[in-house]
This record gives sequence, C-alpha cells and structure tokens, in this order.
Amino acid sequence: MKKFFETLKNIYKIEDLRARILYTLGILLIYRLGSKVVLPGVNPMELSELQNKASQGVLGILDMFSGGAFSSASIFALGIMPYISASIVIQLLTIAVPYFQRLQREGESGRRRMNQITRYLTVLILIVQAPSYLTQIPEAARVLPGVFFTISSIIILTTGTMFVMWLGERITDKGVGNGISLIIMIGIIARFPFALVGEFTARMEKAGGGLVAFLVEMVFLFLVFVVSILLVQGTRRIPVQYAKRIIGNKQYGGVRQYIPLKVNAAGVMPIIFAQAIMFLPLTFARYGGEAVTGFLGLFTNFTGFWYNFVFALMIIAFTYFYTAITINPQRMAEEIRKNGGFIPGVKPGKRTVEFLDNILSRITLPGSVFLAFVAILPAFARLAGVTQGFAQFYGGTSLLILVGVVLDTLQQIESHLLMRHYDGLMKTGRVKGRAGAMASV
Repeated sequence: MKKFFETLKNIYKIEDLRARILYTLGILLIYRLGSKVVLPGVNPMELSELQNKASQGVLGILDMFSGGAFSSASIFALGIMPYISASIVIQLLTIAVPYFQRLQREGESGRRRMNQITRYLTVLILIVQAPSYLTQIPEAARVLPGVFFTISSIIILTTGTMFVMWLGERITDKGVGNGISLIIMIGIIARFPFALVGEFTARMEKAGGGLVAFLVEMVFLFLVFVVSILLVQGTRRIPVQYAKRIIGNKQYGGVRQYIPLKVNAAGVMPIIFAQAIMFLPLTFARYGGEAVTGFLGLFTNFTGFWYNFVFALMIIAFTYFYTAITINPQRMAEEIRKNGGFIPGVKPGKRTVEFLDNILSRITLPGSVFLAFVAILPAFARLAGVTQGFAQFYGGTSLLILVGVVLDTLQQIESHLLMRHYDGLMKTGRVKGRAGAMASV
C-alpha cells in the first residue's frame, strides 16, 4: 500500500503526466455525459421496449460497447463500432490494393491520408446504420413528425459518432494514448455495476442458487480474468531450442537463447475486428428478434452454434492477418543482421527469414485457437444460467478489451515514470501491455 501511494505521489510530481491523465479523465467524462443526452424528438420515458430488446442477443453486446447509449437512444447510440468497421476495411485494402500499399509506405503523410479515407468511409457506414437503428425506437417515444425526425436523427447520430472519434483522437494526441481503446473500455466498465447487481439479484431468487452460487461465479470470473491477462500479454520471447522443435529441426545447441516473438502477437484486435463484422447482420436487417429470421437470424443469437462457430473462425483468421501486418520476418531478419546477431544453426539471410516465418505460423495457431475459445466463453456462461449482462464479462470481447487497455495504459504511465527516473508501477518487472496493438485503431 505504501508503494502504491508513493507511485501516486510520483505521478503527481510529473507535470506533463499529471496533465495528460487529467485531460484523459476530462475527455472520458465528456463522453459519458454525452451518452446520457437523448436524441431530440424522443421521449426517454417511452423507451422500455428498446431497452428490453437491447438486454438480450447481439443487441445486448452492442449496447455494452456503447456504454448503454444504444438502449437510451442517445446521440452517441451508434458508438465507435462504425469507425472500427471502416478501419477493418482499410486495413484489408492495404493487403490487396496497390494504392493503399503505397500510402502505407509513405510514412506520416500516407497515414494521414489513410485516416482521412477511414473517416469518409465511417460516414458512409453511419448513413446506412443510422436508419436501421431508428427503426428500433418505438413510435410512442417519437415526439417529432416522421420525415423530419428521421433526417435530423441520422445527421445527429452521424455527428455523434464522428465526435466520439474526435474525442478518441484527442486522448491519443494529448492524453495517455490509445484513445479509441479507452472510449470502448469506459463504455464496458459503465455496464459492469448494473450487470453485477443484476446477477446478484438473480442468484438471490428462490431458483437462483443463492449466495454460494454467486460466490462460485465470482471465483470463476477471477480465474478467467487471470487467464485473460496471460493471453493478452502472451510471451515476449521464444527459446530458440523450442522454436527449432516446432519446425522439426532437432539440431540445436545447449545455449539457451531467445527470439523476440509472442505467442499472441495480435492482442485483442482479432476479437474486435470479428465482433464488428458479426454486427453486420443487424445493419442489413431490421434490429429486433421478430424481423431477423432465416439465415440472418442465425447470426443474431450469440448463444447459438453458428454464431459462435463463425465468430471463432473469424478470430483465428484475423489473428493470422493482424500478426502478418504487424510482424515482418524479413525486417526482423535484417535487424538481427544489422545488429551483428544471428540465430545459432540458421544461416543469415533467406534461411533466417524462412525460420522466423515458420515459427510465427506455428505459434500463432495455438494462440489464435485459445483466443477464440476465451472469446466464446460468454455463450457457455449464458447456457449455464448466468444473466446475459454478466455473462459478457466471462471472457469474450469485453473482458479481453478491459485487460488489454488497462495494461496498455499502465505501461504508458510506467514509461513516463521510468523516463524521469522514478520507480515503475510494479515492484519487480515491467508492466506488459500489448505493445501498441490497438494504437492504430
């Protein structure tokens, strides 16, 4: 405890770090206040039907990502997910389209141009999603006439999401970094107290299992939380001997050396990408259980087999994709050579590139499968009788994002402390984040 207060005192001493933290808290406060501002022309007392819909199925996940703004018909109801969807499209285009590949190689100017294109695409996605969302607002809650209400609400919802994007960029530039990630995280945290109270109330009912069942759930949640930390952090280095075993090379020496690779190099980005795409059926159909049937209906039941099967496959695929665009074996081999290093038993040059590529391919598979398993844990928790709001914190996107963003934020703060010769946040070792995995989003 003494160490904790000493760290807080050191943080307060660093003027730049103190200003960044206060600035970040101020921006997050603005975001939460905006989430409570209801769309003009909507009576908030008549939103019980929308709130019931948003308490179950995929709509419940979407409401959690927006911090409850979705179910309250807020000006921030669409949240930040349209921007995430646009980012996915742009990153995919960098693989297939030469123009975007050229922009990626142009450095800062190319990055600014890609960000501008991402914003334009976000607006287009919002223009499609906003009318779909408006169909969910009950007629009894609409005060203004139909056409005027629709047009004005589309403009406001689009502006709201773009404003949230701007808030995230301000945090990245002038705050503690990873602004979009913090925006998502604060929305998830805002739902946790309600989910916890709802689960406790459900367990205290006659058929709920009582306090013992609730405590068992808490223990299991803690275990999943620990596993999530290990999964997000991954491992920073792979022993050369183990790497050679992976690719079938039995000739390795007795000296223990390491390769700077992680079992989970992609962090939680594959889950965020996959989750954003799983929301698409709700964009191309009316929101609501009665209107989404047939093929699309299979992907709106988050406890169903096909939803979780496709979700898991997409996570595995995106893990390979994101690992491929963040780790370049060719560049890594060149850096090893430039620094006068080498991998024992492996020739420099092409052989080293092949060696690193083979290792990366092999270790990514178990990491991606385990990531997919943790992501679909909420479905098993729901089938076990846990309320949906609380089940989302048993692994899944919510818990992994919380863990990843918290670790990244702590890493940012620790970097400021160590740079000014103060002790870090931990007594031993360094806080391991995701090495900026979400910084690009």
